[in-house]
Amino acid sequence: MVTQSETVVSTSKAAARIRLAAIEAFAENGYGGTTTRDIAARLGLSPAAMYPHYRSKEELLYAITYEGHVRCVEVLTAADPVDESPTARLRSVVGAFSGWHATHHERGRVVQYELTALSPEHYRTVIGLRRDISRIVKRIVRAGTEDGSFVVPDVEGVTLAINSLCVDVCRWFPAGGLTEPDAVAELYAELAVRLVGARA
Repeated sequence: MVTQSETVVSTSKAAARIRLAAIEAFAENGYGGTTTRDIAARLGLSPAAMYPHYRSKEELLYAITYEGHVRCVEVLTAADPVDESPTARLRSVVGAFSGWHATHHERGRVVQYELTALSPEHYRTVIGLRRDISRIVKRIVRAGTEDGSFVVPDVEGVTLAINSLCVDVCRWFPAGGLTEPDAVAELYAELAVRLVGARA
């Protein structure tokens, strides 16, 4: 059975190469400052050679953005040790989320900051995936609040703050002394538990 992910994100090697070239181009010049000709040139192709895989630049952006958000959902789900304490869960999930954005900072910039260029239909689909990501973090914050592990003024607001911190990594990484994804993951995990007022 063909999944929605396989429908949106072609598994062919040629399509994957086109996505990687587009990520580089979009990260460097922005979606609006990049043409399909620019992307094709990076691969030594004519623009026409891209059309069997992606009918438009917007469709290509959608595939990249969809794939990135699906991957983030997978990363956070795998990182959440649901049987452990809320503090341990938050450290693990935030470390994985911020670390992913450091490791894949070019992809992250495209995935997180070019959403407004998507068609309304594609935008709604991606926003649904963003809500899935937010729900993973919110469940942990709420669990910690309910069992007294965390002291937060507002679960929704703190969840938004944590997500924003993690996502923003792709905008500046690498910078200053933070040049290794593992260092970012460790720092942001510590910042998150401080943000929720985690009790010792």
